[in-house]
Amino acid sequence: MAEKLKIIPLGGLGEIGKNITVYEHGDDILIVDCGLCFPDGDMLGVDLVIPDFTYLEKNRNRIRAVAITHGHEDHIGAVSFLLREIAAPVYATPLTAGLIKLKLEEAGLLQSSDVREIKVGQHFSAGCFTVEFINVNHSIADAAALAIKTPQGIVIHTGDFKIDSTPVDGGIIDLPRIGQLGKKGILALLSDSTNVERPGYAMSERHVGEAFEPLFRNFDHRIIVTTFASNVHRLQQVIDCAARHDRRVAITGRSMENILRLSAELGYMKIPDGVMIDVSMIRTVPANKLVIITTGSQGEPMSALYRIAFSSHKLIDILPGDRVIVSASPVPGNEKTVSKMINELVRRGAEVVYEKLADVHVSGHACQEELKLMIALCKPKYFIPLHGEYRHLKAHAALARSCGIPPENIIITDVGRVLELGGRSFKHTATVPSGRVLVDGLGVGDVGSVVLRDRKHLASDGLLVVVLTVDSASGEIIAGPDIITRGFIYVKESEDFIEQLRQVVLQAIGGDNKNSDWQAMKSAIRASLSDYLYKKTKRGPMILPVITEV
Repeated sequence: MAEKLKIIPLGGLGEIGKNITVYEHGDDILIVDCGLCFPDGDMLGVDLVIPDFTYLEKNRNRIRAVAITHGHEDHIGAVSFLLREIAAPVYATPLTAGLIKLKLEEAGLLQSSDVREIKVGQHFSAGCFTVEFINVNHSIADAAALAIKTPQGIVIHTGDFKIDSTPVDGGIIDLPRIGQLGKKGILALLSDSTNVERPGYAMSERHVGEAFEPLFRNFDHRIIVTTFASNVHRLQQVIDCAARHDRRVAITGRSMENILRLSAELGYMKIPDGVMIDVSMIRTVPANKLVIITTGSQGEPMSALYRIAFSSHKLIDILPGDRVIVSASPVPGNEKTVSKMINELVRRGAEVVYEKLADVHVSGHACQEELKLMIALCKPKYFIPLHGEYRHLKAHAALARSCGIPPENIIITDVGRVLELGGRSFKHTATVPSGRVLVDGLGVGDVGSVVLRDRKHLASDGLLVVVLTVDSASGEIIAGPDIITRGFIYVKESEDFIEQLRQVVLQAIGGDNKNSDWQAMKSAIRASLSDYLYKKTKRGPMILPVITEV
């Protein structure tokens, strides 16, 4: 029986972020993208969320390559975690490759990793796969769609894209090449669904540069601009606008400093002479001659703009009259932190300009008419929506039907499901290990559902510790019980209540206890205290009995 093409999403479906898709044919595996997402509000203490690599680890000897569409965190953020477990060459366009190398250097993996630069229009071979990089527009330079030639046919994997007819760098999306491949015949189109609910077209990135002009013109105070650090074209437009208005530019925020340096070295940005100054020199420049570009557009508590807003930045504080331009929209889930930061900036006397007040941000994702054009050019046999929550995938499927794709050839799949394409049909055949792996500090995967449950318990109801000292020989209580609480009640104001809890403990263990079964004693303490506390307070703190033998 002829081998079929297997497509296995390990992330990016039913969720925003954590994008990774596995293509498999025979003994060859190709991985496309390897991203992360940031934790939900109920993932207390978790730093990052990455895909489950169990299936890839089991099949590490069959992995021929990793191809990366662009340099955003939701597409490259987990590469360093993947390369700890597998050894495979990583192919990416020059800027994306540079960003990956920065991550690998931080992780101490650069010397042992194989990152290969490839330009749009070029291709590479990986086992039975041939992968061509096709230029697309997005909110980061050097973004690419992938044309993956397989024994079963050509698959187009768009990555994140939009159609920008007036891009800042002049690199218009290569629609003619996509059309050529469409004429040859496309087996499947896997397309970005992020903005499928928005009608029309996404505005050009150049539109933002035009919106900056009146905000810079004849303004007599400092201008502070925040945007995504990776948006090289946005940074270029801010710097160009500052130069036109005879302002100096300082950068604050490590990620933005790294990307500015890297993109300038690679030629993706052109910095006018004499414009840039070190952030330590800002006090030597008059306020009406200064622009500060900073990280923090998402209100991250450790970001530069957040620290500026709350007066914890070492060099910069908000001055009355400052104009702060938030050139980004909040990622879903970040609305509250962004709003909190904006309120604090306004409280300190700044004028804040953000997306709802002016056109200072445009999306990097295709809207409905652009998505339709992609479908029309590819004319795929099968259509598979990617990158979005379930409602986005469903809406994209409806859009594909309106473009003439037969409903039976539109496939909404799930993370971890194995989709087989071949011959005249497709089918879901199995599932592979998948889901979320939580990163907390240096720990990868050691924070599971049980730990999260305990953290939620502690956060909602607090902790109560019961300390007893007993004679190891006789089992008699020598000292205690002492009650210690954290996040439950304030002991000094509740001495009578604490005494009641001590009596409950003594009753639970029978007063002068002669029992040496410490586990039974702990269970009795927990049960009695839990019942008593719920009756008295309707609360259920975590109870930890601690018994010390002497």
